[in-house]
Amino acid sequence: MKHIIIGTAGHIDHGKTTLIKALTGRNTDRWEEEQRRGITIDLGFTYFDLKNGTRAGIIDVPGHEKFINNMVAGVVGMDLVLLVVAADEGIMPQTREHIDILEMLGVKKSILVLNKCDLVDDEWLEMVEEEIQEELSGTFLENAPVVKVSAVTGQGIPELIDRIEHVSEEEVEEKDVHTIPRLPVDRVFSLSGFGTIVTGTLISGIIRKEDTLEMFPGGQECKIRSIQVHGCPVDTCYAGQRVAINISNLKKKELKRGCVLAPTGSMKDSRLMDVKLEVLNSSMRMLSNNIRLHFFSGTSEVLCRAVLLGDETLGPGESGYVQLRMEEDVAFRRGDRFIVRFYSPMETVGGGVILEPNAAKKKRFSPEILESLKQKESGSATDVIELHVRDYRDTMATVSELARLTALSVEEAATAVRELESQGLVCVFPMKKDIYVWHSRDEQEYREQILKALENFVKKYPYRYGMPKAEVHSTFMRKVKPNVFDRYIEFLTEHELLTRCGEYLAPIGYKVNKDETYGKVRKKLFSVLESARYDFQKVTDINFGNVPPQTVEDILLLMAGDGEIVKVAEEMYTLTAYMEAAKEKIVSKLKADGKITIAEIRDMFGTSRKSAKPILEYMDSIKVTRKTGAESERISNL
Repeated sequence: MKHIIIGTAGHIDHGKTTLIKALTGRNTDRWEEEQRRGITIDLGFTYFDLKNGTRAGIIDVPGHEKFINNMVAGVVGMDLVLLVVAADEGIMPQTREHIDILEMLGVKKSILVLNKCDLVDDEWLEMVEEEIQEELSGTFLENAPVVKVSAVTGQGIPELIDRIEHVSEEEVEEKDVHTIPRLPVDRVFSLSGFGTIVTGTLISGIIRKEDTLEMFPGGQECKIRSIQVHGCPVDTCYAGQRVAINISNLKKKELKRGCVLAPTGSMKDSRLMDVKLEVLNSSMRMLSNNIRLHFFSGTSEVLCRAVLLGDETLGPGESGYVQLRMEEDVAFRRGDRFIVRFYSPMETVGGGVILEPNAAKKKRFSPEILESLKQKESGSATDVIELHVRDYRDTMATVSELARLTALSVEEAATAVRELESQGLVCVFPMKKDIYVWHSRDEQEYREQILKALENFVKKYPYRYGMPKAEVHSTFMRKVKPNVFDRYIEFLTEHELLTRCGEYLAPIGYKVNKDETYGKVRKKLFSVLESARYDFQKVTDINFGNVPPQTVEDILLLMAGDGEIVKVAEEMYTLTAYMEAAKEKIVSKLKADGKITIAEIRDMFGTSRKSAKPILEYMDSIKVTRKTGAESERISNL
């Protein structure tokens, strides 16, 4: 079954509520005050079924200017609007304001309903219709079909239903059920035995019973206990339906109109939003920088300051890039539409579209910032994802974070990232819990810095395997998580951009310099170590001629890495073969006696106590022996 949402708009007392009753058989004035005063104060909801099987939810919005905030809340999710104009009065001031609001909020499909036709003659009706068409020229209602009715007598109601059915079949687009579900809350109440109930129009996605969702702003998780659509219990509700949802974990006092129910972590609370704002042609006001405004979008109403990023002022018919600095937390998605009204007096002055729902503070008149906002305005979701990735130059972005920032589903964000990857615009590093994304421009810049540093390093230290990986991380990419940095190094290695030897990194094709100096140090060292055997000699006591100490140290480490020598203590080295032989003797002694002492090692290898202690400590380090308590005694650790 297709689901559409129909809304009414028009001046107070032009018969919107009566028209809905004629269409559905139900009165949408819920409150005693509404019925007593004969005007709609808050939103009213009901539904009716069309002959083609489409179920049409219908929202009765207030016409009185004092209740414009309720009217705006009712527009969210509307597929079709019935602009109701009384034939005996024509278009009135609130009708014009409603038209401006609907246009700013992106409502496209409409039917002009001339009501109370039973009160006027044909000549008057023709004259009013001409005047209305003149008034609507240039608006989204310019070519709207006109249906003449009397909600009281029922005249024209069948024709109106036929027209609604035609529009729903031919012109109304299906809501997107493949993105994140979003339910802007327009009512909150509690029922004994059930707890907290929220209602609203599901504008995208699907919500199922037992889902765990999050209430934004605020970030409180809640579980879906039960769902009703037009009073009937269901297990699943779809975009385009009016729904009532019973939630757990949250009390009525914690919620209000303007909250948004969406998947956990799918959105982000914000107080800064970048927008494209257009001032109405009909407005008599001039917007100056930092002006205080009432902001309306979805079911939210928040006070804000408007920082004009590229203009000193915005006048009637003008548009510009603006940063709205909200006085409360909000949660929106790129592409959401809004209107703004003056703080005092309250009148609608403009509206527009949200370009960046989670913005950072921006400087005015910055060419780079204005160009970025221009790209966000004209670009696709993929283009916007790319702009966000650029903001993570030093850390890389995750797909889940990109989804939160743009209020896309993780799947939508991942699809955009794959498209960017196929275009060569981003590099992607899949990890266990998330996918990290780096803009190719930033990756190339970092790569060039790292490779240049590696070249300089091996020139300076030709007897080393390369620059320690930990040093590269701390010098160039310290803000990147260690496991992600490791994955990036794998990426560079796989693409043969650098050489890795254990925990050392070097330029591709690099080999350690084993030249004449290396040979001289190695020969001298072997000569000394072979004759010294287990009577260890400090390296600093060996004469290497004119070879600098740092070079000697590097060659020693290189030889140790190659397995030719081992370090047994500070400044003490010996041949690997000697320590392997020592290990065999010590293991045999431990098997026979169960323990060994420094004195026994001294006697076993014909050396001094000064050299026996390093042998024992070396055996501790390679897990052959371990202490039993006495400093000079060891037992087997094998």
